[in-house]
Amino acid sequence: MSVSVFDLFKIGIGPSSSHTVGPMRAAARFARETLDDPEIGPRVAEVDVHLYGSLAATGHGHGTLDAVVMGLEGADPETVDPVAGRERVAEIAEHGGLQLDGRLEVSLRPETIVMHPLTFLPQHSNGMTFIALDADGAELVRRPMFSVGGGFVVDEADMDQSMTEVAAEDEGSSIFTTAAELLAVCEEGGISISEAMLMRERQWRSDEEIRRGLLRIWNAMRECIQRGMTTPGTLPGGLDVKRRACSWRESLEVEDPVRLAMNAHEWVSLAALAVNEENAAGGRVVTAPTNGAAGIVPAVLYFATNYIADVDPDEVAVRFLLTAGAIGSLFKENASISGAEVGCQGEVGSACSMAAAGLAEVMGGKPPQVENAAEIAMEHNLGLTCDPVGGLVQVPCIERNAMASVKAITAARFALRGTGEHFISLDTVIETMRQTGKDMHERYKETAMGGLAVNASVPVSLPEC
Repeated sequence: MSVSVFDLFKIGIGPSSSHTVGPMRAAARFARETLDDPEIGPRVAEVDVHLYGSLAATGHGHGTLDAVVMGLEGADPETVDPVAGRERVAEIAEHGGLQLDGRLEVSLRPETIVMHPLTFLPQHSNGMTFIALDADGAELVRRPMFSVGGGFVVDEADMDQSMTEVAAEDEGSSIFTTAAELLAVCEEGGISISEAMLMRERQWRSDEEIRRGLLRIWNAMRECIQRGMTTPGTLPGGLDVKRRACSWRESLEVEDPVRLAMNAHEWVSLAALAVNEENAAGGRVVTAPTNGAAGIVPAVLYFATNYIADVDPDEVAVRFLLTAGAIGSLFKENASISGAEVGCQGEVGSACSMAAAGLAEVMGGKPPQVENAAEIAMEHNLGLTCDPVGGLVQVPCIERNAMASVKAITAARFALRGTGEHFISLDTVIETMRQTGKDMHERYKETAMGGLAVNASVPVSLPEC
């Protein structure tokens, strides 16, 4: 089935959609479905968990162990209390007593999860295996699963099919699978890109449900920006990274009490910092399309609702998110949004492209101009590596979101100055990103084994094999 805007924008917790949100969802699904199985459920006595590749290499810094434990107890990323959830994990680590899906006590603790940082499963860098055992230690079921970016979880049996193949099997549901098809739909119907995405969404929800859901997403983004702008302190993880958004906001409010246009980019950068500091602290954020890139779409939408005059902010938010979702679906279906699979070009690059398209549309761009904005933004993120220092979503991730937010605005303005005609198509850039990610060495794909992660002048400790 084709990707929905609500697949790309999901409320969850930090610091990572692929390493926190995805594993929590996978663990919860395994626990629930295993215990619900009438043949297997009554015989389950214990569970084992193995993490592979990027999930293991940066699992400590990305909160993966906590996420797995919370998920095994049945927690959901959208509703779990991040503070209470981590307190519960600490209790299990000290005293045991994990309640599988809230129904069955097992002995697993965070430290008993087995890490394989140098073993990359062939299907994807973010592999995990859940095993149910009986009272004698005999294996009842083994379930390999993969967190493929943005909180998406796929079973091993489904990894052989691409997103476009799955969409093609569901006749009539896709509407478009490439940027060229998207532009053709717009031209044939005389509609905008947001309207084309609305057509796709109508197969699952009514117009009112879509609008209400998108405004709920935007409200969660705004709340995250506000929390980030008002929370001082130091981020967890041991790097001693200070939160800057709060003091930056205070100084900007003194310098710019009426939000002058000349300072717009500073406010945009501040919004992005605020979101990504919240994410790094393990707070509640919206994947957009991932947690590592969660600040870009909210920051640029923040710009759109504050600096485009004479528009309804709610209408701007709905159209912006639909457009961004249309572009994000192309990356998800034809390449990847996973830093562990294609590097940060798949996270920050995709988010920058999505935000540029959304802004171009709400500023009056025609579909070819919107597609051009998305292409410009992605073209200038090609080759971006994912090399988190200390395996934490902090350096360079937080500032990178701020820089990409400004880049998205610039890309939109470039496109709106033109007619929509351009040399490189968005489809070409997406395919180039996919190929570049495939060629990129694993050390530069969210393993903390290359780039800044090894050259930064701070101690970096990797888990043992």
